[in-house]
Amino acid sequence: MTMNTSERLIFVGVDGSWRESGALEWALQEAELRHRPLRAIHVIDEAVRGTPYWSPIVIDDTATNLVGDVQGHLDSSGSTLDHDADLRVGPPAIKLAEAAEGSAMLVVGRRGMGAFKRLLIGSTSEAVVHRATVPVVVVPDGWKPDDHAGPVLIAIDDSGQNYAAIEFAVAAAEERHVPLRIVHVWDLPNIYSWDATNVAGISSEWSENAQRYVESVADELRQKHPDLTVEVDVRRGHAVDGVITAAQVGDAQLLVVGGRRIRRVTSMLLGSVSRGVLHHATSPIAVVHTS
Repeated sequence: MTMNTSERLIFVGVDGSWRESGALEWALQEAELRHRPLRAIHVIDEAVRGTPYWSPIVIDDTATNLVGDVQGHLDSSGSTLDHDADLRVGPPAIKLAEAAEGSAMLVVGRRGMGAFKRLLIGSTSEAVVHRATVPVVVVPDGWKPDDHAGPVLIAIDDSGQNYAAIEFAVAAAEERHVPLRIVHVWDLPNIYSWDATNVAGISSEWSENAQRYVESVADELRQKHPDLTVEVDVRRGHAVDGVITAAQVGDAQLLVVGGRRIRRVTSMLLGSVSRGVLHHATSPIAVVHTS
């Protein structure tokens, strides 16, 4: 089936720090790996544009120059693909999500605040993750192609609703020619903590069930993708800490997690685990929502 123009595109949000942000470089690399055109979008925030402290002419000229600089960077990348830069006006998260509707993915930079900048995601980036209907990749500031050399890591739960995230992770691992590592973190509910005499047996049972479940997912992927190396990492502990540790120890090139879509007006909500991982991961992280 032939893809339409939008389905072929990879979108990336850019702002005045695009040279320092890793988002554009990651998106360029992904565009080459997938052989898909890239669209860089810069959004003039209409709330800032309308304040008396800023001249609309200055803001518009600055934005136009920024888009021109980004286009020049894209043109000099050596790619044979049709990469373009564009300008929009409006609320940044909304405009980026609208632009990327129906596309392959949307890439944004991770902009934090204050002393914990490296460990916090910016408000626009988080809003984009919630609003977008396509996979969103959040890239740490200053990302470089040689920052991580490990596998693509996919964090799954036991809900049975990991298919979209797994499909995205498989494609990412195959195009990079690296293993896919499935990570599942489990722990006993607090209800068991009071009865120490039964904890050991219950813990062993839960551990075996978790291992069996993840191995079944891995075996299914091995059958469907015989050329892909599929690894399994099952660990006990706090889910966010476990996933972050697995990604750091494994030097993951990309960490993929699932999200949950709530059918209300605008509305994408992340579970607490996905949100925690999104805020603390030090590698690029892709959030793939379940329909």
